Amino acid sequence: MGDYMASAMTSTMASARGGTTAVPAGPPAPVTAADAAACASRSYEVQQLAARVAVCADRADAALAQLARLELQSWQSQAGRAYRTALSLQAASLRRSRNALQDAAAIVLRHAQNVVLSSGRPGY
Repeated sequence: MGDYMASAMTSTMASARGGTTAVPAGPPAPVTAADAAACASRSYEVQQLAARVAVCADRADAALAQLARLELQSWQSQAGRAYRTALSLQAASLRRSRNALQDAAAIVLRHAQNVVLSSGRPGY
C-alpha cells in the first residue's frame, strides 16, 4: 500500500473515531545498513515466493500436457466422447489457472524488485 493511501486510511479511520492523526515532520530518516539488510532479506523472501508460484504454474502446465495427451486419444463410444468433452473443459479451466499463476509470479517478482528499490521503507 502506498504512503499516501496508508496516510489517507489512517486519517479517515481516526476522523471516524473522533481522533486526530500525527503528521510526521521533516524528511524521512536515512537508510541504515540494518535497514538495507532487512530490505534485501525481504526482497529475497519475496523472490523465493515468486519462484514457488512459478513452480506451481509449471506443474499446472505439465498437467495440461497430460490432459492434452488424453484428449488426443481416439474415443469412439458416446461415453468416450463425453469423457473427452469433460477433459477439454477441465483443461480450459486449468489453462486459465496456469495463466493466472504465471501472472502472479511476474507480479510477485516485480514486488520483490520494488522492495529493493524502496529507500528507507523496507518491506513496502
